[in-house]
Amino acid sequence: MNDQRPTPITAGQVESVQRVVRLGQRSDTTIDAASTLSQTYATDVDDLWEACTTPDRLARWFAPVSGDLRLGGRYQIEGNAGGEVRACEPPRTFTLTWEMGGGASEVNVRIEPDGDGARLTLEHTGDVPVEFWDQFGPGATGVGWDLALLGLAGHLRTGQGKPEDEEAWTMTPEAQEFITRCSQAWGDAAIAAGAPETEARAAQDRTTAFFTGAVT
Repeated sequence: MNDQRPTPITAGQVESVQRVVRLGQRSDTTIDAASTLSQTYATDVDDLWEACTTPDRLARWFAPVSGDLRLGGRYQIEGNAGGEVRACEPPRTFTLTWEMGGGASEVNVRIEPDGDGARLTLEHTGDVPVEFWDQFGPGATGVGWDLALLGLAGHLRTGQGKPEDEEAWTMTPEAQEFITRCSQAWGDAAIAAGAPETEARAAQDRTTAFFTGAVT
């Protein structure tokens, strides 16, 4: 009998993303850090750009985004960050300030041809509070972006992207395994960047617990 079970939406996604952490200067209160994710999709540059910059498509795989989505304009992600569009060169790159919870960082997205597809590279940089970094490491933002890129991958395959009930999906075994593996990958990236392994793995475990709901 053939196995007719559907392919999990997370299949191959962890391996499809390249993750890099850069650690800069550390003071008593902050650490200069950057987390980069990169993935190639089976589409072209124009389609990938549109998926990442138009409100209708962003709402299908990421979140509702309002505001003035052009150079110098301000945007707001529903229930998340807001900020200013600092640079925009369609269809290749844009840079945003990422303002949330009283803090500000920067997100740069680059899109370029890659073989028969298009490659997206997202870099999130900023001065992270030392206490927060020591507790969660790069996975605090990295796993969130991994979940977003999972939605983007699904959107480019099907036209949709997000589960109907995201909160319920997050509690499924498939989602819990995906989050755990992404968190481990960010622990690996932190160690590769020079973070002490014991500290990186402890931060990885706390990130996993937070995203899987083990910490309330």
